[in-house]
Amino acid sequence: MESGFVNLNKPTGWTSHDCVARLRKLFQTRKIGHSGTLDPLATGVLPIAVGRATRLLQYLPDDKAYRAVIRFGLVTTTDDLEGEPLMQQPVPHLTQAQAESALPQFLGTIQQIPPRFSAVQVAGRRLYDLARQGKSVEIPARTVTIDRLVARAWQPGEFPELTLDIACGAGTYIRSLARDLGEVLGTGATLAALLRTQSSGFSLKDSCSFEQIEAELAAARSLIVPPGKALAWLPSLSLTPTLARRWCLGQRLLWESAAPLDRPLRILDGAGRFLGVGEINLIEQDPVLSPRRVFDTAMLRPDS
Repeated sequence: MESGFVNLNKPTGWTSHDCVARLRKLFQTRKIGHSGTLDPLATGVLPIAVGRATRLLQYLPDDKAYRAVIRFGLVTTTDDLEGEPLMQQPVPHLTQAQAESALPQFLGTIQQIPPRFSAVQVAGRRLYDLARQGKSVEIPARTVTIDRLVARAWQPGEFPELTLDIACGAGTYIRSLARDLGEVLGTGATLAALLRTQSSGFSLKDSCSFEQIEAELAAARSLIVPPGKALAWLPSLSLTPTLARRWCLGQRLLWESAAPLDRPLRILDGAGRFLGVGEINLIEQDPVLSPRRVFDTAMLRPDS
């Protein structure tokens, strides 16, 4: 079975777990994993690892980008339209200029409290489990980074809506951003719609629906992104055939050439074939290249 990544365009109403279960059937393997959970009501980019590429998920970039619709005058238990209303009060007086004026304070590195209904763990328990049991716990704030907030559209009315383009780091909750923006403006707010346009190096324009994936598989065409391409953002090192074979066998190699220390590296053979992920560390002051994930085992064949 071919291993690599699939750029899934997740449909609304599906959990990330639902998507993994569907793809396990389509690809006829249990070795399926996803990068970056999406809430059921959200749509868009959900990177999926197939086969041995599941061991490489942690090395994908952590970039995230969204198009979000925030509705003012409404507060819910889940900070989106899936929850029960806690407060509903028309705010027709709110203007686009007023809403946009509050955006700069959410840019950069900020403290954010995750939604009560989320997968974040507190004392070893998922918040959504505690919330469903009616248990109230103090949710610690987390440090997140929001790099870009651009207003794209404004829908006036009793419950006006602001559409935002957002670029952020991993761990950022757009539901929390909507909730906090409503609190700052004194109107309350909730997330009305969310489309992820970019995640882990994959973009919406290159994503595939379940129907497209089924059609490609039926036609015996590959839509899997090779691991070497998905991890092209990492610095790379090329090894000679002898060193490549030793590295694939799990051996550490003394490395005297200049290369970044203590960070993942894309390891290639002389022909540019992706072998896996390694890292250079200092061991007794000597730089040593160690395997972290050996992906291509072709080097271990007797005839290689």
